[in-house]
Amino acid sequence: MNLDRPWHILVLLIVVVVLFGSKRLPDSARSLGRSLRIFKSEMKELNKEDGKSDKDNKPSSDN
Repeated sequence: MNLDRPWHILVLLIVVVVLFGSKRLPDSARSLGRSLRIFKSEMKELNKEDGKSDKDNKPSSDN
């Protein structure tokens, strides 16, 4: 699907409004935002834990 022309995006938005209805769109957007926020925080925690385990598993050069 090629969305390089503005009218493609307009048609897509109209289809979304027709499918979901204008009353449910704000709730859906709010729910999506919450989900993305949770996903980002979980990814940060995962990266922090991964960084800690990398430091703990590094061989020391004192041998």
